[in-house]
Amino acid sequence: MTPARAVDEAAAALRAVFDAAGVAGFLHARDIDTGREVGFRPDEPVIVASIRKLPVAVAYARQAASGALDRAARHTVTAANREGGGIGTDSFLHDVTLSTRDLAFFMLSLSDNAATDKLMEILGTDLVRTVARELGCPRVPVGRYRDLWDPVWEELGLDLDGDLDAQLDAVDEDRIRNLAMLDPARSASSTPREITTALTAIWQDRAGPAEACAEVRDLMGHQLSQHRLVSGFGDEVRVAAKNGALWGVRNEAAVVEYPDGGRYAVAVFLRTRTLTGRDPAADDAIGRAARTAVDRLRRVPVQPAAARQETSA
Repeated sequence: MTPARAVDEAAAALRAVFDAAGVAGFLHARDIDTGREVGFRPDEPVIVASIRKLPVAVAYARQAASGALDRAARHTVTAANREGGGIGTDSFLHDVTLSTRDLAFFMLSLSDNAATDKLMEILGTDLVRTVARELGCPRVPVGRYRDLWDPVWEELGLDLDGDLDAQLDAVDEDRIRNLAMLDPARSASSTPREITTALTAIWQDRAGPAEACAEVRDLMGHQLSQHRLVSGFGDEVRVAAKNGALWGVRNEAAVVEYPDGGRYAVAVFLRTRTLTGRDPAADDAIGRAARTAVDRLRRVPVQPAAARQETSA
């Protein structure tokens, strides 16, 4: 099979997965050790949502490995860090004190926004922005979640002192879909290829000291969510992942490692028809698309140059 035919067949298989789920899909997958890759619109800008936490994790781990940051130091997550209604400490009613390491653990295992904001407070925006740039994803949104969300409430004309959930229920779906935050052309963004580039650097110990990269890999292995990308692989395959979601956006980026030593960085980004929190078909499509891409890499040697041309399928 020629490389061009392999790319065409991979694109057709991925398109079928996304079409069956009724979603717009964007994907890039890379064999970490050979550089072979396959993609479906891999260079189109996408909204990353909570995948933005990866550079924060790398910045934390670098500082900890260098001794500039004490993993055991205690930090208090307060109302200033909490948005409310989230996961982990973001939904706590009272202040809680955690170690620096456990803030990073909550950030990646639970996608805890308040823990992320506390880490951002400790690390500083400039450091995280530098790390994102060095990882190859310079357009990833960097900053506190509150700073990212306040413009959204302003754009929708919501009263921050009122009941935001009740006000959101009255907002027309089209207004939400047209938010700048959900438009890669008007908001901080990345691409599937940029995200797998960052993952590859972490797994090849090029994102920082080996100790730091190993810590990020370990933390990613504790993600509790198992219903998206992980669902595409059997128990014998190790998956270390970070997911993300916003209105009409569903994502996951991961490295999957097979018992035979094969390692594959995969980033799947979806735009969905529904804005609601539950979309089983979309969740399943992330796992199926990731498995489809990895199976292609394991069976068919796709040349990187050819894969890079698959940007408009």
